Amino acid sequence: MLDNLKKYHIILASNSPRRRELLSGLGVDYEVRTLPGVDESYPDTLSGEDIPVYISREKAAAYLPSIASDELIITADTIVWLDGRVLGKPADEADACRMLRELSGRTHRVITGVTLSTAAFQKSFAVTSEVEFAPLTEEEITYYVDHYRPLDKAGAYGVQEWIGFIGVRRLSGSYFNVMGLPIQRLYQELKEL
Repeated sequence: MLDNLKKYHIILASNSPRRRELLSGLGVDYEVRTLPGVDESYPDTLSGEDIPVYISREKAAAYLPSIASDELIITADTIVWLDGRVLGKPADEADACRMLRELSGRTHRVITGVTLSTAAFQKSFAVTSEVEFAPLTEEEITYYVDHYRPLDKAGAYGVQEWIGFIGVRRLSGSYFNVMGLPIQRLYQELKEL
């Protein structure tokens, strides 16, 4: 499968263990390469899908000056979108609890932007999933934050963790997108390279 990728040295530009796990599931050889201090800010005029696509392109731009002609860089960014605003990575435990209170009993969107880049071309796309949370008690929120420390996760939760088991009432779209990489869509895009 994906024999067309043999001409590329694939680089996953992410520290995320979840993205590594998902890309490994495709059975492709790749290398993880990260640059320190890549800017993840975005213009406040952007909204929804435009935000993670913009950030994934900005991440790619940081790598482009140093990539070889046979390298394919995969960059991604995931946001949680609720009430027309981003719930990013929480600043601390109190912020994580605040975010989970906001998500409790409500439906939000998880949007991942992905950019595929070589020295010769670039393609970006976004995938959106809707997640409905059951109402969460303060005890459940505190337990999750104390035991799982979701400070590195958009929206302060990992769907594949305890909170996903007890809190996710309904999910429409790609489960793997909610984990941080829409692997089925990525597979389709890689097939078409």
